[in-house]
Amino acid sequence: MAFQFSTAARNAWLDQIETTIGTGPTLTIRTGTVPANCAAARSGTVLATLVLPLDWMLAASGGVKQLSGTWEDATADNTGTAGHFSLDQAGTCHIQGSITATGGGGDMTIDNTSIAAGQQVTVTAFNLTAGGA
Repeated sequence: MAFQFSTAARNAWLDQIETTIGTGPTLTIRTGTVPANCAAARSGTVLATLVLPLDWMLAASGGVKQLSGTWEDATADNTGTAGHFSLDQAGTCHIQGSITATGGGGDMTIDNTSIAAGQQVTVTAFNLTAGGA
């Protein structure tokens, strides 16, 4: 049987993720597939670099934590197709995953995965959901 957790326990776990990573982390959007894990070498071309708001996630509710504020890069670094992201603090990857366009079902969604250098890139959805409901 799988573990089951109360909503309060799941919310506390999710809120601790933001506390552990810290304020204003950097989100990097890259081409290609997600590396094997956060400790693996970064791969792909950097398309956009976003410094997230100091309070970058809302308080967890119902076992889900959502982005807070605007996650946006006003001028993309390079041209390419977004494939994955890494969320880093002080050079350490803490979260990584796939990217799709809005409605595409990726771990993170952005307004347009076909990025041109200099264009604005906006994250439209990023949710952390705790298991064990």
